[in-house]
Amino acid sequence: MIIDLLTNDLKKMNLNSTDTVLIHSSCKSIGYDAEDILDTLMDYFEDGLLILPTHTWKTINESNPIYDPLSTPSCVGILSNLFLKRKGVVRSLHPTHSVAAYGKDADTFIKGEELNNTPCTPGGVYDRLRQRDAKILLIGVGNERNTFIHSIEEVLNVPNRLSDNPMELKIKIGSKTITSYVRKHYNMNQPHISEDFVKLDKALLNKGAMTKSRFGKAFVNILNANRTFEVVRHILRKNPEAIVNEEIIKDELWLDL
Repeated sequence: MIIDLLTNDLKKMNLNSTDTVLIHSSCKSIGYDAEDILDTLMDYFEDGLLILPTHTWKTINESNPIYDPLSTPSCVGILSNLFLKRKGVVRSLHPTHSVAAYGKDADTFIKGEELNNTPCTPGGVYDRLRQRDAKILLIGVGNERNTFIHSIEEVLNVPNRLSDNPMELKIKIGSKTITSYVRKHYNMNQPHISEDFVKLDKALLNKGAMTKSRFGKAFVNILNANRTFEVVRHILRKNPEAIVNEEIIKDELWLDL
């Protein structure tokens, strides 16, 4: 049975049912039915907290400013859109970088995101992954999809990562609508900042922040949020713009960690 096979794959990753896990994924790469994949994940982590990004940055902007957490589709894959419809799943109110969560304290975890003014505001849901010693699973994708690294850059106040001016957006909360002012990820020389996050792979693997496995037919990068933060912070303390401005992350920036 497919669910049994996928469950065994999770066990091989040494993941516990009580873990907090954020998953970025490519359903096509996994190679199995999307509903079976979600059944597996929700059953396995029923005593923990399962989080999927449900970002809307591709569609919610100044020309289309209204974010409705009940109806605005995610722009980051089929699993996230199906997850939103599952019983017990709640969605955060961040207008461009929302997440959906399933677990006993999911409501508490996503609370207050409508107040944030950047994609991954310090103290927000992505930063909270460190407090929970969370795991990040990149299933069928690499660090180019790892939003947590954006969060690290925001915590460290790395320059040239955000637009100067915020967008004026609207968030629907029940029968009310509130105004939100949110800056975008922006770098003058790299329009897709996260594409350069793959430069961190060598350091993350070497320093034990990332390991590799399989889930279904997909490769998986498994990251520990706290250790990932430590490695990336160490690199950026020495060269705050190393990720975007350098062709490679030189070993001297992380070997002494």
